[in-house]
Amino acid sequence: SVTLQRRLLAQVDRFDPQFFGISAREALSLDPQQRLLLEVSWEAIEHANQPSDRLYNSTTGVFIGICANDYNRVIWRDDFSAIDAFCATGNALSVAAGRLSYSLGLKGTSLAVDTACSSSLVAVHLACQQLRTNECEVALAGGVNLLLAPDSTIAFSRTRMLNPDGRCTPFDASANGYVRGEGCGVIVLKRLSDAVRDGDRVLATIRGSAVNHNGRSSSLIAPNGLSQQAVIRKALENGAVDPAQVDYVEVQGTGTSIGEPIEVEALGAVYGRRSSDRPLKIGSVKTNLGHLEAASGIASLIKVVLALQHGEIPAHLHFQTPNPHINWELPIQVVADRSPWPLQPQPRLAGVSAFGFSGTNAHLVIEEAPIAPAQSSQRERPLHLLTLSAKSVAALTQLAEQYEKHLIVHPDESLADVCFTANCGRSHFPYRLSFSAASATELCDQLSAFNRGDRTPSKAADLPKIAFLFSGGAIDLGRQLYDTQPLFRQTIDRCGEILKLDRPILEMPDAITVPPARFAVEYALFQLWTAWGVTPAIALGSGVGEIVAACAAGMLSLENALQFVNPDANVGQLSATAPQIPIVSSRTGEFVTEAIALANWQSNPDSLSASLQTLHDQGCTVFLDLGAGALSQTGAQLLPNTGHWLTSLHPDRPAWEQMLDSLGALYKLGIKINWPAFDQDYARQFVSLPTYPWQRDRYWIDRPSPTPQIDSS
Repeated sequence: SVTLQRRLLAQVDRFDPQFFGISAREALSLDPQQRLLLEVSWEAIEHANQPSDRLYNSTTGVFIGICANDYNRVIWRDDFSAIDAFCATGNALSVAAGRLSYSLGLKGTSLAVDTACSSSLVAVHLACQQLRTNECEVALAGGVNLLLAPDSTIAFSRTRMLNPDGRCTPFDASANGYVRGEGCGVIVLKRLSDAVRDGDRVLATIRGSAVNHNGRSSSLIAPNGLSQQAVIRKALENGAVDPAQVDYVEVQGTGTSIGEPIEVEALGAVYGRRSSDRPLKIGSVKTNLGHLEAASGIASLIKVVLALQHGEIPAHLHFQTPNPHINWELPIQVVADRSPWPLQPQPRLAGVSAFGFSGTNAHLVIEEAPIAPAQSSQRERPLHLLTLSAKSVAALTQLAEQYEKHLIVHPDESLADVCFTANCGRSHFPYRLSFSAASATELCDQLSAFNRGDRTPSKAADLPKIAFLFSGGAIDLGRQLYDTQPLFRQTIDRCGEILKLDRPILEMPDAITVPPARFAVEYALFQLWTAWGVTPAIALGSGVGEIVAACAAGMLSLENALQFVNPDANVGQLSATAPQIPIVSSRTGEFVTEAIALANWQSNPDSLSASLQTLHDQGCTVFLDLGAGALSQTGAQLLPNTGHWLTSLHPDRPAWEQMLDSLGALYKLGIKINWPAFDQDYARQFVSLPTYPWQRDRYWIDRPSPTPQIDSS
C-alpha cells in the first residue's frame, strides 16, 4: 500500500534568482532545495542582524543537512535532452552548502551533511565544534527537505514506515508510522562571547552536543536504546549539565510502533532520576509538521528556542491513548496541552534529539539566552532616521508596506531600536528610501504616504565622489548638536580646553571668541560626518572654513589651527604640512600645497567661481556644506544642474533635523554610511523586523507524465 498523505510546502516552484545573481536559465535547472536554502539562509542572517557585507570574505561556515534530491528525476525523466551544464551543480547535494558559501562570499568550512533524519542536527553539532575550535567565526546551520517525486515515498511505504492515515501520533496507542513533510530551517551561530561583544540578539545557547552511531545492532535502521543513552549522556557531559536540571526534551518521536518505547526507555535511563512531581516533559514537532527528515532536527531545535522565548511549550498533538508498550511509570510526561514554561531562578534547559535511520544519533542541550544587561542612556535624539532598500522598486515598495504594518502591529516598540535594526542589521541595496521621524506614528504616516505614491524611491550611484565645503560654522545653530551628540560635544569642549577658556566656547559671543567658535562648530561637524563614514574626496574652504579645511586635511594641527583663527595670536611662526585630503583654494581655484597655504590664507580675496568649477572638473557630484549653507547656495547658483548640494545646518531648521535630512540624502545617493558608529553613543538593541520581500517567479521544467505500457496479452 502507498500513503499519499504528506505535509507539503506551497509554491516550491517559485524563486527570486535575480536577487542571488542567478540567471533564469540556471534557475530552471536548480534543485528547489537549493533555492529554498538560499532564501531561508538570507532570512536567517537578516533575522540575526548580520548584514551580508559584514560576513563577506569572513570565515563563516555553512553546514547543511540534506539527504535526497527528487528534482533531478523531474528534469531527466525519459528525456536526457533536458540535461544541461547547470544540472550538475544545480542538483549535487554538496553544492547545496557550497552555493550558499559562494553566493554570500563565505570562506569558512562548507559541508552538506547526510545522516538521514539526524542530518540537520548533526550539521548544528559540527558547526558548534568548528566555532569552539575557532575554525569559524560565524556559522549557518540547518537543513532542507522537499518531496518532488514519488519514488522514495513508495519505497518507504513498502517498508511500512509511513502512516496510512496521514497523522503522526508519537506515544499514542494508534502510532503506526510517520508522515513525510517538507521544510527548511537555518540558524545563525556565534560564540556567545562574540555575540555579547557585538551586541547581537541572542535567542538561546547550545550548552552541549554529541553525535554517535548505533554500530552493529539488531538491524541497520532499527533504533538502539543504549546508543541513544550514550549520545544524550555525552551531550550533557560536554555541556556540564546535570540531567535533573533539564525540563523538556524535544524527541525524535516519529510515530513508529517500535521507536517510541525504545526512546522513552533511553530518556528514562538518563533523565529519570528526578522526583515524580517534576517529570521530564517531552513532545515532538512532527505532530505539527510531519517528519521533515533531513530538516527534522533543525525544526525541533527551532521549536525549543521559540518555546524558551515565549515561556510556553506547545502541545504535542494527537496524544489520546498512551502507547501500552511504553513504561509510563517513568517520571516522563507527554505535553498533551500547552504548558507554561516560565522563567526560573536557574536558566531553563531542554534537550533535542534526532536519530537517523542511517544509525547516526545526535543530541543537543539548549539553554535559555542569558539575560541581557539593562541598557539606559541619559541622552536621546529628538528624531530618528529609518533607511530601507531593495534590489528593485517592486521589492522596496513591498518592504515599505511590511514596515508600515509592523509599526501598526507593534506601536510600543522603540522607534530608536527599529531604526537602529533597519540601519545596522540589514544589507543596503541600490533602490533606497529614508525617513526621519520623532515617533512611530509619524514614521507610519510617512510610510503610508510613500505607499500611496506620494514619494518616489532613489537609485544609489556607484560610490559618488563627495566634496566637503567649509563655509564657517554658525554658532547659534550648534547648540542642539552640542546637547544631543556626544562626539560633537567632545570636539567643541576639546577646542575650549586648547583655548584655555573659562566657560564653554559656545557661550562666549564676544568678538574675540567668534572666529574660534565658528571654527569649533565646523570642525566638530567634520568629526561627526567622518565618524559616520562620510569622508571627502576633496575639500574647499572659505574664510574661517579654509582653516577648518586645512586642519581636517592634516595640514595644521588642531592647536595651530585654533591659534591661527585667534585674532590676537602671533601666527608668524606657524607652518603647514602636505594635505592628506586634496584642498582647493577658495582664493585661486588651484590645489593647495604647504608652500603656498599660509600666504594664500592671509591674502587674495575669494574666487569661489573658479574654486567650485575645479571641484566639478574633478568629478565631484555630491557637495556637502559643513556650515549653514553659504557655499552650497553659491555653488547651486553658479553651477546649476551639476550635482547634489547639501548642507549640514540651516538657519530656518533645527540642526538635528537638517543633519538627518542631509544624511538621508547622502544614503540615497549611494554614500556608504557607518551605521553602527552613527548609534554607538546611545543605548540600542536589535529587534525583530520584516525580512526581504522576495520577487518570485515560476522556474520549473515541466515534463509530460510517462504513458504506462500495458501488456495486451
